[in-house]
Amino acid sequence: MITSQSRIEQFMLDSHALRDNPLGDPHVRPITVYLPPGHDDMLDRRYPTIYLLSSHGSTGPSLVNWRPWDVTIQAQIDALIEGGQMGPAIVVMPDLWTRFGGSQYINSAGMGRYEDYLIDEIVPRIDASYRTLPGPEHRGVVGRSSGGFGAITQAIRHPEIFGAFACHSGDLYWEFTCLPPLSRMHQQLARFGGLDAFIRDIPTIRPKSGTFWDLIMTVCWAAAFGGNPDAPHGFDLPVDPDTGALREDVWARWLEHDPVRLIDTPDAIDALRRARLAFIDVGQYDEYQLQVGARLLHRKLDALGIAHVYEEYPDGHRDTHYRYDVSLPRLYEALR
Repeated sequence: MITSQSRIEQFMLDSHALRDNPLGDPHVRPITVYLPPGHDDMLDRRYPTIYLLSSHGSTGPSLVNWRPWDVTIQAQIDALIEGGQMGPAIVVMPDLWTRFGGSQYINSAGMGRYEDYLIDEIVPRIDASYRTLPGPEHRGVVGRSSGGFGAITQAIRHPEIFGAFACHSGDLYWEFTCLPPLSRMHQQLARFGGLDAFIRDIPTIRPKSGTFWDLIMTVCWAAAFGGNPDAPHGFDLPVDPDTGALREDVWARWLEHDPVRLIDTPDAIDALRRARLAFIDVGQYDEYQLQVGARLLHRKLDALGIAHVYEEYPDGHRDTHYRYDVSLPRLYEALR
């Protein structure tokens, strides 16, 4: 009989991978964990684990916060379990925040070893601390926006860790995702006094307007995808700060991270064929035109004969956490 309710636990993890990261961000990080109803009653039961990656500008602990006219992630998962749409699972919400608003969940010379932190430190610690079902067949990853990029990228790069993934409105197809804001990057850098001044002033810039968010996203991408240990900040700018023109050599390095291109590689194809669930969805009216990349990815997967679930729904990019109601039950079914 289930008597205990779900609960949120949080503990601090002292990361070796994040020590001395180039941005000086904390290396001691909170790990937020959802434990399902009944977890405290049946002490011999083990659970599948789902890693929930936040979008840019957010982080793991903030996912459990109250949202106006909405439900918390805890209440959302509770409702799915209580309604019978999914069974009990442990859901992990890690903190991979940086001064640039996120890490894109990969290692980079510009921000630090966030992929190593996730794969080599967080996952083993969760398995050692909680009653998880071990192995990739019982471990999945999900996220939206930049978290969706992180989910599909980590599932491709680490099929030995994640056996299923869900990518909600993930960053895909750099020509439409990245080029429009990159065309404004030189102008925005000039407005904030250049790259050095912008990085220095990030915490104190007020108000944090649309221009700020536009630029912080492109700087985050630059640090993630244009890493160069010999550059002043550990990364190369993708545009010439004087003319604003695209730097083709740096842009070529960015393209290597685009999942639409990444799935052309043999290792990626093999990882996707092994996945117990590959779930991709996107809003038909996404403001960043991410539906274009999602459609291209869907067609490539079809052409490769890789089983996957693809859905478009009549909405935009923001405030679409409700789509976890669709992906989490599917992940549970694949991982249980």
